[in-house]
Amino acid sequence: MQQFDLIIVGGGLAGASLALALRDTRLRIALVESRPPQRPEGWDARIYAISPANVEFLRELGAWKHIDARRVAPISRMQVSGDGGGRLAFSAYETGVPELGCIVESAEMACEFWESAKRQANLSLFCPAQPAALEFRHDAAVLRLQDGTSLSARLLVGADGRDSWVRQAAGLVAINTPYGEKGVVANFTTAKAHRNTAFQWFRDDGVLAYLPLPGNRISIVWSTPDEHADALCALPAKLLCERVAAAGGGVLGDLELLTPAAAFALRLMRVPETVAPRLALVGDAAHGIHPLSGHGINLGFQDARALAALLAVTQPWHDPGELRLLQRYQRARREETQLLQGVTDGLRRLFRSGPVLQPLRNFGLNLTDGLPFVKNALVRYALGAV
Repeated sequence: MQQFDLIIVGGGLAGASLALALRDTRLRIALVESRPPQRPEGWDARIYAISPANVEFLRELGAWKHIDARRVAPISRMQVSGDGGGRLAFSAYETGVPELGCIVESAEMACEFWESAKRQANLSLFCPAQPAALEFRHDAAVLRLQDGTSLSARLLVGADGRDSWVRQAAGLVAINTPYGEKGVVANFTTAKAHRNTAFQWFRDDGVLAYLPLPGNRISIVWSTPDEHADALCALPAKLLCERVAAAGGGVLGDLELLTPAAAFALRLMRVPETVAPRLALVGDAAHGIHPLSGHGINLGFQDARALAALLAVTQPWHDPGELRLLQRYQRARREETQLLQGVTDGLRRLFRSGPVLQPLRNFGLNLTDGLPFVKNALVRYALGAV
């Protein structure tokens, strides 16, 4: 049996960033992943809006400087439109910051994390590898892989996504609330320059976002009922371009498809307990959130940052899998996670509540837009907290 201080199951963005954040510690780390990341041809349809706080986290990891700047788009402005004339606009300039965030492809970050992980002295990679059995003893977590390899550590971290094998094997409860919606993603070239502006429309058929990519390119996320999502994905490229352009009011002119449309099911997921003796969850294994806020991976990065900060200061005689220590991590992350889950779920419900509340919700957008100090407070919370 191979002995470690920490086993991380899941080498995606949250799990890999946790491993990298512990590169200068005395901890011996095992990272278990089913397959290494790969860069797709062209542009990755899965993109993330990374907050400035998390750009700084990636700088601390040493990863940000290696990400190709030609594939990163800063967000200078954001324009939000309601379903009845409501408008809300945010500006980095007016807020006094260089940018509101950055749009980065998932694969670009994942591949850079993986290259850094391969060079990390205190990290052992088990890939390709699949977990088969998990046992918690009084002094260790023991993970058996499908190839028969056994790993032991005082702490095991589940970073294996929203359908986490670790969470289920440990018996931690996840409360899932399906939205009956899917997120449709695709990339396009645009006839007009987006000027580093992110657009979001609350519509009768869901929430549509245009997110800027470098050059005259955008990535979209259209959160919409299942039937409509399936219909969008089935459209020929030309019709899809016309439909997406029309839904955005033609703000960027004609569109041309760069990557085929794909869809993923949306659900709210709450995990009441994200820690147990010798176990902690991070990223999508610990929480699920509606994509309208764009905060999913930001929460995951902050999970990794908080847990790494806690583990980095433990002394050799401390037990990193001790429950009281892990509960400090859970408390540190609970407030922010619950707040963003509540806000995004509430916004979705408000704009899906039909015509009765339409005047009220659009009035709220216009009122907020007319109160600069309120807008700046919202932006600064997003910049600094997630």
